[in-house]
Amino acid sequence: MYDPTVARLTYRALLGRRRALILFALPVLLIVIAAAVRGFSGADDQVAVDLLGGFALATMVPIIGVIAGTGAIGPEIDDGSVVYLLSKPVKRPTIIFTKLIVAIAVTMAFSAIPTFIAGMILNGNGQQIAVAYTIAALVASIAYAAIFLLLGTITRHAVVFGLVYALVWEALFGSLVSGARTLSVQQWSLAVAQRTAEGDLVTSDVGLPVATVLLVGVTVLATWYAGQKLRSLTLAGEE
Repeated sequence: MYDPTVARLTYRALLGRRRALILFALPVLLIVIAAAVRGFSGADDQVAVDLLGGFALATMVPIIGVIAGTGAIGPEIDDGSVVYLLSKPVKRPTIIFTKLIVAIAVTMAFSAIPTFIAGMILNGNGQQIAVAYTIAALVASIAYAAIFLLLGTITRHAVVFGLVYALVWEALFGSLVSGARTLSVQQWSLAVAQRTAEGDLVTSDVGLPVATVLLVGVTVLATWYAGQKLRSLTLAGEE
């Protein structure tokens, strides 16, 4: 189910100079903001929760997921170079699974690590807040990578739809409309973080059992459907 050649090509595409600069921008901004906040206000658990929840988990993680998930396959479909992969003796579900693993790894690296660093800067992991949000970022990375990889296989406007979901649904509706939070990857990952953190500063509108089922279900279904969509792509002369 994992092909090293496909993985190498995908890593090369995702970590090219221009895309890598974009991937680094938000993590660096988060760490700079965390350092500035710590310098001005000192260690404060509530401030750490507000920044890690409001910026890191609600904005940075989904945007990085959009870049990694859609970038893992979308450009290849758009420019037609996916034909090269489809012409090789590699099963199409294997291509999708390999690209998903790469997208997850990139999303985790560029979101979970800076989230942990920022949390340590903000309050030194008081009440396990840094660890809790790092775990939330890791869990969310898996679901986001699967969702946005699926978008990359079904539409040429995957980045636009992905950003709308990340910025409008997750960041805006997720914070204003209580019913929308149930269908939010952010809230599902917060349910996991809530179990890790001490005290009651980290909260979620979704219970952990429900959140676990939804995280696993969405990831599996998105990956399966992306594989089916890739199967439907036919090469010239296959008919």
